[in-house]
Amino acid sequence: MTAEITAKPKLTDREDIAKRLLRGSAKASFDPLVEIDWDAPVDKDMWAIRPERVSLYGTYLWDRLSEEKRKELARLEIASIATIGIWFETILMQMLVRHAYHNDPSSNHVQYAYTEIADECRHTVMFAKMVNKLGGKTHKLDPVAFHLGNLFKTIAHGPLIFGGALFVEEVLDQIQREAVPDEQILPLVRSVSRIHVVEEARHMRYAREEFQRDWVKRGPVNRAYSRLLLGLVTYYSATRLINPKVYAKVGLDPREAYRVAHRNPHWTGTKTWAARKVVSTLDTAGAISGLGRYFWKKAGLLG
Repeated sequence: MTAEITAKPKLTDREDIAKRLLRGSAKASFDPLVEIDWDAPVDKDMWAIRPERVSLYGTYLWDRLSEEKRKELARLEIASIATIGIWFETILMQMLVRHAYHNDPSSNHVQYAYTEIADECRHTVMFAKMVNKLGGKTHKLDPVAFHLGNLFKTIAHGPLIFGGALFVEEVLDQIQREAVPDEQILPLVRSVSRIHVVEEARHMRYAREEFQRDWVKRGPVNRAYSRLLLGLVTYYSATRLINPKVYAKVGLDPREAYRVAHRNPHWTGTKTWAARKVVSTLDTAGAISGLGRYFWKKAGLLG
């Protein structure tokens, strides 16, 4: 039997990094209700996401769609992705409250947790308003994903809280970071993305360091359990990014379209690209292996 070897990253002092993040929040935080022009019309001739990032791009179903329907599908897919963002950020806020409850509120670390919760409150409102403007709908999750999320927020401990947060934050960040400078993308989507990218950069730094700090303290049984549960959470998050109901709204059979998207190498490539940084972080730490790795692969996150 070989000993488990995990890379030990260089970490910043917990209080020092939180102090810096608090300072950054004071200098660059946004109120989406003020910063974004919510009354501006949505130009339906523009894209909501780069066409090559749409789940059906490059397939025979994509070829069937008119340019108008392709752009409508892009808007609906961004709305669907934002809905998953709302779902997970709501879970994250509850986990951060629980994390703060067990730690010293006078510490910079916990005060930044409260600051992040405030950010996430604004982000969920921002995403919900964007969904409405794009003509989408916050479809309720299927029962399995819904109840898994409910369980996860209740039982998740340090590495699971921050590993899960890092996954969702990194995936959204990559998609939005690409949109910010792209002039073919709707101004609404670019504005939402700009705010989210700036504020999530701090959240990701907080999550990355806290995950790495806590992971190295865990024993082999706890790590094995964490790998499996993290794999399940990432699988259900990644496979629910696009709700099949969006396909019906552009005249496609939702079951057929879902199957085609699932097998589409372009869509798998997009998910792998969006997850590449968090995969590197967690894989280097030894958090993606065993049965948990199977779920990462099955979700199309490892290519």
